[in-house]
Amino acid sequence: MTDADCLDLALRDAAQAFARGDWPVAALIVRDGTILGAGQNRQNSEGDLMWHAETDALRNAARTHDAAAVAGATLYSTMEPCPMCAWAMKLAGIRRLVLGLRNTRLRRTDLGAYTIESFCALTAYPLELTTGVREAECLALRQRWGQDPVARV
Repeated sequence: MTDADCLDLALRDAAQAFARGDWPVAALIVRDGTILGAGQNRQNSEGDLMWHAETDALRNAARTHDAAAVAGATLYSTMEPCPMCAWAMKLAGIRRLVLGLRNTRLRRTDLGAYTIESFCALTAYPLELTTGVREAECLALRQRWGQDPVARV
């Protein structure tokens, strides 16, 4: 599976979250071409502020394959992970992150100067990063959702 293939699967799951009324974000944990876990944002539908796509995918992968299998894996996400999710990724030992959409590209105003790179620098997290995979599709879905606090140009 290519990075684009994995982001296509995540986009499908993000569209399901959107249809349910949740933030349209989804994530996959992949190791050696095998999907270990998938997750969707369920903050609204489950009433749980910490039910983010990345933490959902990490939980599912660890429950199904055990935590050791997750260490060294790649996480694919349709949206740049928040600091909480970045910390969970660090604790799980995620080695690589492939992003569809960056917070700065969406022009989010609720995260200040935060980026995944600033988190990695602050916490000495050696994360390999690939960005911009299926960016246009991820951006279109977030704009269709229309509930992000964003700067208007």
